[in-house]
This record gives sequence, structure tokens and C-alpha cells, in this order.
Amino acid sequence: MISTPVIAIFDVGKTNKKLLLFDEHYKVVHEEHRHLQEKEDEDGFPCEDIYALTQWIKDSFDRLLKDDRYDIKAVNFSGYGASFVYLDVQLNVLLPLYNYLKPYSGKLKEKFYSTYGGESYFSKQTASPVLGNLNSGMQLYRLKYEKPAAFAKIKYALHLPQYLSFILSGKLISDITSIGCHTNLWDFQNNQYHTWVKEEGIDIKLAPVMNCDEIAGYIIETIPAGIGLHDSSAALIPYSISFNEPFILLSTGTWCISLNPFNNSELSEAELQQDCLSYLSYKGKPVKASRLFAGYEHELQTKKLSEHFNKPLDFYREIHFDLKMINKIKSEENFSEGELKEPMVQQSAFNAGTLSRFKNYQTAYHQLITDIITRQIHSTNLVLKGTDVKRIFVDGGFSNNSIYMNLLAEAFPNIEVYAASVPQASALGAALVMHKHWNENDLPSDIIDLKLYSPGRNTAL
Repeated sequence: MISTPVIAIFDVGKTNKKLLLFDEHYKVVHEEHRHLQEKEDEDGFPCEDIYALTQWIKDSFDRLLKDDRYDIKAVNFSGYGASFVYLDVQLNVLLPLYNYLKPYSGKLKEKFYSTYGGESYFSKQTASPVLGNLNSGMQLYRLKYEKPAAFAKIKYALHLPQYLSFILSGKLISDITSIGCHTNLWDFQNNQYHTWVKEEGIDIKLAPVMNCDEIAGYIIETIPAGIGLHDSSAALIPYSISFNEPFILLSTGTWCISLNPFNNSELSEAELQQDCLSYLSYKGKPVKASRLFAGYEHELQTKKLSEHFNKPLDFYREIHFDLKMINKIKSEENFSEGELKEPMVQQSAFNAGTLSRFKNYQTAYHQLITDIITRQIHSTNLVLKGTDVKRIFVDGGFSNNSIYMNLLAEAFPNIEVYAASVPQASALGAALVMHKHWNENDLPSDIIDLKLYSPGRNTAL
């Protein structure tokens, strides 16, 4: 049997953990999914089971090495952000991998921001809205003041993607895409760690920074291991490689994130208040982004629809765009196709009423997506303005939603709106940055499948 040369990617999301193998043409030739049960931290709050995750990666990689079908040429990692893994002096895991949704002490938050210039001033410097534990640097600050004994035992704090790399490579590294995702750690104006990081003694617990396309180390002396990337930044890489004209990537999942790599303007106070931030790309360049918790809301509301109308949980997949129904909704309610005049709210009007006002599931679901799109338009406009964007690429779950896509195309009639099909975008991005270390072929030009949606039509082109 001739083994297929592949790169292995561990793509770790909060819900699903994936192992993917890409061949030399970056086609997925093997895919595994794993759901791990959460544990509870010392306060009883749900958190990632870091020990189970570690064992899964070790066991999966060992199994791959014994699989004669594949010749593992390289390995890399992508993972969700805002999460640290803490290691002691023996490089053993010391504390839980705390959930970034865990509430943050208001008193401690006030102490931090009053010490370092106030929320508005500090947020502009770090391109990070005030998000509590979602600002991962604040997790270290919390440990220092709430659990000083544990903090003193921390030798290294690794963001999750870099810990994934450490599991197999044994190397301790920091990465700019993880540092640059609303962490409060990075001073975007001076392109370095913020001064508070040193003043609070955080810097000595952070590993050296390496470029995303470098090798962390070698596994069994022959297999290069990447340093890992933050998943949102990794998902942008296939598009950055494929397109030169200005575009926005609307990455849809639990969060719907509008990423504009062609908008490097400084964040305004108004933008920060509406959940705008800046990421750092794999090349260390600022990427203005806006976020909407729309995927999470969609999940909650479709559960309610399923129960109320006695339909399967995924019945929404059978609902297709109905122009007449949309026009009726617009005529009955003041649906805004442009930018909202008021500051954006994170929850749609759909949640305010009872489901009994809808005669059937189809009508209710069209209303839900209409309300989500109203806020999505505003969110995307926050990073669109002032740039010459020609295309919007939508990937993730909503790219397969005909109601969402048609409404989005109608909202931006002067911009080409595409549903983009990239097999596992964040994993693919993590694979592409390793190209020179394992693949002698040219980068492929056909890694993204596009479907254009045209305003005023019932179907895509």
C-alpha cells in the first residue's frame, strides 16, 4: 500500500474537537469529530476538561502514526481564543482551563481599569472591548489578586492553541494571533505588549513569541509541528491567500464575526461600545472586526421553535427563502435595510414576543432570520465603512441558509455577496501556513468554492 502524504490538523472548538488530514492539494482525506464532556472549576462553573483533551490529542496522534494509509509529513493546530492553560515549574497543568464566559468580578475590573487609564482609553490602546474573562489577560490579573498562591506557582501561561502544540512538540511558545484577539495584552498603537503586562509581572509567565509560519519543533525527529493559531485568524488565511481585492470575511458560527483585513483604522469609542475590536493576522497586521452573538441566539430560538411547533430540532434546514413572506414581514414591521440609527443591540426583537403570534414554523423562522439580519447589517457596516470592499464572503453555518444569504445580498446591493465553501476554514488556514515545511507543490488556486447571491432573486447564481 502506498501511503498518502498528509498534514494533520487538530482543530479545537469549544463544542467540537476535530482531527483533519489534508493531502498535498489541501483536500480533506480524513476527518474525525470528538465531543468532550465539560468539567467544573473550583467554583462549580463549567470548563474544558483539559486532561481529557490532552489525552485525546496524544492518543489520536499515536494512532495516526500507526495507520499505513497516511504518511504524516507535518502537524499544526487551531483553537478557540480567550483561554489560557497554566503550567507549573515541572510543566504540568496546574489549574483548570477556565471558561471565558465565567462572570468577572466588577470590583476587580474597576481596580484594573482605574489603574491603567480608564475603560475607554485602555480599550483603544489594546483594541479590546471590556469583556471580562473574554479578555484573556484579565484571567491572569484575576488569579494574581484572587488566587495569589496559585498565581505564584504558574511558570508558563500558554494560550490554548499553543498548549495544543506543546502537547506534541514539547515547546513553549506564544503566538501573535492568540495574543492579538481581544486579550488586553497587546498595545496596538506601539505594536508590543502593553505596559501593564510587565508592571503586574505577567510578562515573565509568557513564552517567547514566534512567527505563525515557523516550526515549534519536531515530533520523533522528523515531523515538523507548527505553533498553533487562534481559529478566527486561521480561518482568514485561505481568503488572504486567494484574493487581493478588498473583501470582508463574515465568519458565522456561535459568533458571527465580520473581519475586514483592509481596515486598519483605530477603533473609536462608539465602535468599541458596539463590540468592535481588532485582531492580529498571521502576519501581525491589525484586522478590524465586529462581532454578533447571532449563532448562539439562532441555536436558542430554533430549540424554542422546535418545541412550540412540535418539529425536529433541525427542521429549520428545510425552510427556504420565501420572497413573499419576507415582503409581508417588511410591510408589517419597520425592517431596516441600511445602518441602524440607534446603537446595535445584541438580542433581536424576535425574542421579545411570544411564538403564538406566528401561524406556523416557516413564518416564525423567516421573522427570526430577518431580525438577525437587521443587526448583522449594522455589525458588518461598522467595519465596512471607509474601505473599498468589493466582496463579502460568508462562511460557516449561515452560508448554507438561503434566507440569511438572500437578505444579506439585498442589504448590500453594491457589493458581491458570496456563500463561501471552504472545507474546515480554520483547520485549512493552519495547514496552509505550514506549506513550505512539508509540501513541494505550488499553493492551489481552487481551495474556495463560491456561490454568488444576487439581490431581488429567489436563488443564488
